[in-house]
Amino acid sequence: MQFHGLAQKTDTEIWEFAKLNDFCIVTQDVDFAERSRLHGSPPKVVWLRCGNAPTREIEALIRAGDEAIQELLNNSELHCLELY
Repeated sequence: MQFHGLAQKTDTEIWEFAKLNDFCIVTQDVDFAERSRLHGSPPKVVWLRCGNAPTREIEALIRAGDEAIQELLNNSELHCLELY
């Protein structure tokens, strides 16, 4: 977010930015998962359900979910993926 000036933006502004730029939102914030359930995609949402974890654990979670993330991105029927 810092590279695009989104750190101080609202969830709606982040959602619209991701939608316009064909980005996937990777977040620990339930609000984006709920928005995805209500509005579908784009953007796609990867919801990290690991709580406050060290960066190395988050990286491991994302790497372990690689195949599921690819399925999310390639399947128009899917909008949100929860990774535990």
